[in-house]
Amino acid sequence: MSPKPVPFHLEVDQGAIEDLQQRLARTRFPEQPPGEPWVTGTDTAYMRELVTYWRETFSWPDQVARLNEFPQFTVELSGIDLHYLHVPGKGPNPCPLLLSHGWPGSVFEFLDIIPRLTDPARFGGDPADAFTVIAPSLPGYGLSFSPGQPRFSVEAMADCFASLMSDVLGYKRFAAQGGDWGASITSRLGVAYPERLIGMHLNMMPLPRDPEKADTSTAEGRVYFDNLADWLKEGTGYSAIQGTKPQTLAFGLSDSPVGLAAWIIEKFRSWSDCHGDVEAVFSKDHMLANISLYWFTGAIGSSFWPYYARMHGGWQITDGTIITVPAAFAAFPAEMVRPPRSLAEQTFTNLQRWTVMPKGGHFAAMEQPEALAEDVRSFFRPLRAIA
Repeated sequence: MSPKPVPFHLEVDQGAIEDLQQRLARTRFPEQPPGEPWVTGTDTAYMRELVTYWRETFSWPDQVARLNEFPQFTVELSGIDLHYLHVPGKGPNPCPLLLSHGWPGSVFEFLDIIPRLTDPARFGGDPADAFTVIAPSLPGYGLSFSPGQPRFSVEAMADCFASLMSDVLGYKRFAAQGGDWGASITSRLGVAYPERLIGMHLNMMPLPRDPEKADTSTAEGRVYFDNLADWLKEGTGYSAIQGTKPQTLAFGLSDSPVGLAAWIIEKFRSWSDCHGDVEAVFSKDHMLANISLYWFTGAIGSSFWPYYARMHGGWQITDGTIITVPAAFAAFPAEMVRPPRSLAEQTFTNLQRWTVMPKGGHFAAMEQPEALAEDVRSFFRPLRAIA
């Protein structure tokens, strides 16, 4: 017998809010080092401004209300209570779409894109393009976390999501989309459960990051090599600590909300197409909603586990892996690592769509929800008949 979903409604704990405000009031800020702000990490002046806003203006209840506008459920699956949004499409034959987030994200990333996918007519689109969206909180993240529960690798997450879609919800065939860990999960579904996917859409390529795989005889190969070399030198410190000694880091970020915010804010700025001004892309409310979910659920330590699992078990999509499921890639210009199509096609052998986006970065569903939704709709339009 399949486990039965239980409706979920996120509640506000006023005591937890008061505790957060007290902690914010007692913040001991670090000195800002010499040199240009942000070069060595999160800028102290910006964090002072953000903390003041977090204490005096930000409303967690308002953000909870935004989330609670969408139908949510939990279900006992793979040894945890898995949380997910399940939003029916408004159209003649909505296609089921699994939407997977990554780190340091959450389902809050999807609140602007979900209506564009479930109700395209509301935004001037065709109702025939509607999806029914299933957006889980990754196991160990946010509302899919409770103390003492099992830790999940990407492979285990993919197994869990396959069971959610087919065994619990009854979708024998479905579409899948993801970025960051969501791209790895989606790709893993294509390896382990290809018969269940009508297609996959990615906004990050989960390929092994090996500079030697770059073909420097071509212009795009040289750009990729230079981009990857810079990323490996300057951008992977967070991944190294989260993949080797995640528990040590978890002490600081579980105890200090400002430490947690600084760790995540730097990624919002570094990985987005903001040209140094993070609020040109994300509002304080949008960033703090995501950060606050990590804080109130105490899930930052468990969210590191996929890095540890990868560091000690290898890449999920290894050299020689062949994925034949119809695939699409939205190439956003500020994504952290941008492999050329020729390299991606060695793994994704049925890569049917490659869209070079004019702007946007790693958090595509938050940064460019309309552009991403349109690319998803366009890719799956001819594939819907087999769902």
